[in-house]
Amino acid sequence: KAEWAERQVVEIDQFFPSSKRCSGCGFVHESLPLSIREWECPECETHHDRDINAALNIKTAGLAGLACGATGTGMAA
Repeated sequence: KAEWAERQVVEIDQFFPSSKRCSGCGFVHESLPLSIREWECPECETHHDRDINAALNIKTAGLAGLACGATGTGMAA
């Protein structure tokens, strides 16, 4: 699908703490049970929906990988 859309897929580490990292300031919770669906960052007090926060962190990590020259599958034209 990426190739069809002329996009590139970039892999990030499967253990990247995307749902436990604050997308605002970068604070990382040591432990955050899956039952916690919303949380507030103790550093910057940003309120997070766990899934939306994870999506923002994954997008940021993928873009950082591209900026650093990471190669993925599905080459853009």
